[in-house]
Amino acid sequence: MPLRELRTKPWGTMASRQNRLRILISAAVALAALAVAPALAASAASAPSAATVAVPRLVWRRCASPEERGFQCATARVPLDYSHPRGPTIQLAVIRHRASDRAHRIGTLFFNPGGPGTSGTATLPLILKILPAALQARFDIASWDPRGVGASTAVKCLPTAQDEMRFLHGMIAGESFPVGRAEVNRWLARYRVFDRLCAARNRHLLRHVSTADTVRDLDLLRVAVGDRRLTYFGGSYGTFLGATYANLFPGRVRALVLDGNLNPIAYVSRQLRANRGRFLSTNLRVRADQSSARVLNAFLALCGRIDTARCAFSAGSAAATRAKYAALLRRLRTHPQSAKVTYAGVVADTGSALASPADWPDLAKRLQQVWTIAHESRASAAAEPFSLPAPAPSPITASAASSPSQSTGQVSAILCSESPNPGPAGFRSLDRFAYKRSGPLGPWWLWINVGCASWSASAADRYAGPWNRRTANPVLVIGNTYDPTTPYQGAVAMTRELARARLLTLDGYGHTSGADPSACVRRAEVAYLVDLRLPPRGTVCQPDRAPFDPHFGQPLP
Repeated sequence: MPLRELRTKPWGTMASRQNRLRILISAAVALAALAVAPALAASAASAPSAATVAVPRLVWRRCASPEERGFQCATARVPLDYSHPRGPTIQLAVIRHRASDRAHRIGTLFFNPGGPGTSGTATLPLILKILPAALQARFDIASWDPRGVGASTAVKCLPTAQDEMRFLHGMIAGESFPVGRAEVNRWLARYRVFDRLCAARNRHLLRHVSTADTVRDLDLLRVAVGDRRLTYFGGSYGTFLGATYANLFPGRVRALVLDGNLNPIAYVSRQLRANRGRFLSTNLRVRADQSSARVLNAFLALCGRIDTARCAFSAGSAAATRAKYAALLRRLRTHPQSAKVTYAGVVADTGSALASPADWPDLAKRLQQVWTIAHESRASAAAEPFSLPAPAPSPITASAASSPSQSTGQVSAILCSESPNPGPAGFRSLDRFAYKRSGPLGPWWLWINVGCASWSASAADRYAGPWNRRTANPVLVIGNTYDPTTPYQGAVAMTRELARARLLTLDGYGHTSGADPSACVRRAEVAYLVDLRLPPRGTVCQPDRAPFDPHFGQPLP
């Protein structure tokens, strides 16, 4: 079983952890072997635009859920297939919060929380209160459930979300991963069946849930709210969505903030030459495994340099704490009955928690509990197995408990249709490669993409570049130097590929700048979104506080 019940969410996984709300301002199970064809990029670029497609009429009403008090909800109808704009339509669930300073309202700020497959209508009410007051004053802040997701016309691989969870019980990518040949075979077989169920139940929808399709939806929503140009904030996978918009509709860009960036070329192409002939999974191509290994090393080093009052897992030095973690994993591999947590569950919990430095003290406590119980069991062969209690949810987590969780099938439908991945044999062969390259976190990142090993649907409208079309206004790209999920090099690559982009560096930890709060970054975001003023070239911001600071996440005095 997993180390804890609360599930976490690196980009591209289905699990969601709402107590990392600031991360969601930014931010895969599953992907399919898909060639990068110039014709596909051309089809995305030549499909009809908002000028030739009927603009949806948004009838705003008070949202029904108590969690959405103060928000307005609407439904937009958009074409299923933009190459047949007068054909069948699908619906999009949309939500907004009105600007508090109506007299000085600039327009609508559209927000995408990443994913793919994350519900914007469920996320926006959770994060609104932590957005800068200046943004809440000057913008209507809006989000939506992308096509195929949540309350929009959704991919459903099984009748209910509970049915999906039961079908994948013990094999949910991101929560665990297979260890050993027998488990590998079981995972591949289970996902093969799951992918067939998805294809059978969503035959017409699966080819029309690509990022390019969603970008066209976003452009229609822009027109529907009356904005001449788009103002947008996207994190994690949302950076790829924003970059796609910038290149499909470059003349309609007012301001785009891309935080926690995917390397767009690594996402859409096999990159065989760059990887010495190996066909890597998406997560390995974007090098999330290597970045996570680097951040794990930093987590253990920082922990080892402080006392156990602040980091319970500390062994008194960086080297000793790294050795302690390695010894813990060896114990769980060789004596799996020493605790009711698995080797894979502990690794998955570690990898997920690295995305949020606010979670590091709790991660250290959980690791220390497992360490203590696993080693006590040596003294008594008859010791009862131990199960860690689930940590008490934060007030925000508790209030979000009823929000729709990500669906494995919905994540797969988007990623698998547009990002190339190897087949089952490739996943078997990459398991050892991933471990050798990045240690225990390597296989975890590899198997997050397992659903795409057998995925059959491919996107009818898939954008694969070019990425350098000149936008009406420059784009602000933000990258953390120690981002375990979307490496800093992804932000560098995004800045290089886009025609007009400025890189803002946060010398900090976690996935997206929101994970490591910085007044410097917040000021830059507000100046750009409100006044279109970019930070100076080469700007490097510092976080407000260091990891393990008891006041981490709280504003500076």
